[in-house]
Amino acid sequence: MSDTPEIIKAYSQGAKQLRDAVSQVGNDDWDKTPISGKWSIRQVVCHIADTEIVYADRMKRIIAEDNPTFFGMDPDVFAIGLVCEQRPWKTELDVIEAVRAHMLPILRASDTRTFERQGTHSLDGPMTLETLLQRITGHIPHHIGFIEEKLRAMDG
Repeated sequence: MSDTPEIIKAYSQGAKQLRDAVSQVGNDDWDKTPISGKWSIRQVVCHIADTEIVYADRMKRIIAEDNPTFFGMDPDVFAIGLVCEQRPWKTELDVIEAVRAHMLPILRASDTRTFERQGTHSLDGPMTLETLLQRITGHIPHHIGFIEEKLRAMDG
């Protein structure tokens, strides 16, 4: 848990990093798919918002419940089934910011034992709160790379 304060700090910065990364996206570019077989920038942002909600639930369950079970999610099924193309990108960014703002006081109030608590993922098996926090903290930077790749492809 020695790195947990740094992870929480990085987690607190993720939503702003994402908003900065998409600040250059033109209104007509949100739904373009410049790389064949890859999501649009809107779909990436919707995926991040969906994942934030799922991870917040998982982390809260680990904090509040004894060894909860949580289920995997198929990002492609979510992208299709949850009509990303109809979801306003500004709202999705607001959701991401709100979820992180909601979780930060909870995470900051958690002690070492809490970060060692675990739940069981339906596919990945046992994982601690700290592991979940590390995963979701790295999720936005991971996808910013894909957004930048799409923007470069659109520029030619």
